[in-house]
Amino acid sequence: MVATSDWEIGAIYAYDIIHNGKQNLENYRHHTKESLLEILSQYNLSNNGKKPMSDTALKGMTTLQLKTLLAAIHRTNNLVDITSVHASALPDADVLTYSFPCQDLSVARHWHHNTGGIDRSAHNRSSLLWQIERLLHEYVGIGKELPRFLLMENVSAILNRKNITNFHEWCSVLEGLGYVNQVYTLDARDFGVPQSRRRTYMLSVRADTPKQKEDVELYFLSHNLEDISLPNDKIRPIGDYLRLDYSNEVYRKEAIESTPNFTPSRERIFNNSRKLATDSTPNNQIVAGTITTKQDRDPNSGIVVYDKEVLTESNTRYRNLTPRECFLLMGFQESDFDALMENNKEVRQGVNLLNNSELIKLAGNSIVVPVLEEIFKQVEDIQQIV
Repeated sequence: MVATSDWEIGAIYAYDIIHNGKQNLENYRHHTKESLLEILSQYNLSNNGKKPMSDTALKGMTTLQLKTLLAAIHRTNNLVDITSVHASALPDADVLTYSFPCQDLSVARHWHHNTGGIDRSAHNRSSLLWQIERLLHEYVGIGKELPRFLLMENVSAILNRKNITNFHEWCSVLEGLGYVNQVYTLDARDFGVPQSRRRTYMLSVRADTPKQKEDVELYFLSHNLEDISLPNDKIRPIGDYLRLDYSNEVYRKEAIESTPNFTPSRERIFNNSRKLATDSTPNNQIVAGTITTKQDRDPNSGIVVYDKEVLTESNTRYRNLTPRECFLLMGFQESDFDALMENNKEVRQGVNLLNNSELIKLAGNSIVVPVLEEIFKQVEDIQQIV
């Protein structure tokens, strides 16, 4: 990784810790809160990933929060706001990965009257896709070599009737720049992860000659990841991802924190959700539903039923997945989550940099690691022929 572009402060910090480890804030020891605010106010940051952070919200952060945020931006070379990034500021790289908010693509967009999808004139969150077009044309305009590979990920609704015309327009833009596009819709289950999660990816390869174009097309014909279909008995059991040993005080505490009060709405959750385990016994015959940005919802990704091992009297029926379990079901190593928690600093009494809701949102917005690894294996293969 040579640069990133992300404006959501939770994601900025988590990415830094997982990839770079514990922060050393010694270089920021001379900063005051005022000097930190002066620097960070120049960025277009967000504390929820939906709208810009107000000056009041930024000023409400503690000095420690501001230091960790600025350190994370520096350590990940985060250019923050994609709308203000220019190709001249991007370091040379073989691979450019991109995604964009899915809210205006999905069925839920109609509930909020967001019907523009990825139309370039919609001026919504999902239309941020076209910022990539702008950057690529800037590459050409300044004579900078285009990245050899582009990788897109988003919900499979990008291919539905409402969005397909705009998606084809995007594919044509890339083809006009010399890219060969391979579109995949892949399910995490086919890559060994017991989660029902279908997402659409597009790997675009810059082919500079007709021979390279032909070779890349032939490669994709014989290495189509959509041909992978893992039988159920080859998917790792859900028990490998659940943390049901409540003699472990960390797991027990996390389970209790993920047990909501039992209300009529949560009775519906209990009735409608997949039962992934009962007490400490996993149901290895089923897989989790899609890990989304919230678990306390109907339906959710799955629940653990309480029978004899009741952890709290506020809800004797079930608990939701813990943030740790959500991260594991996205393919992260447990050591990644441990590192995140070990560095999840307390910024004021009882308040940490990342709370449980924010951790679950980060997991739900992530890409399943084994799927991504298979795509990057293809990148390595194709590097040998272009």
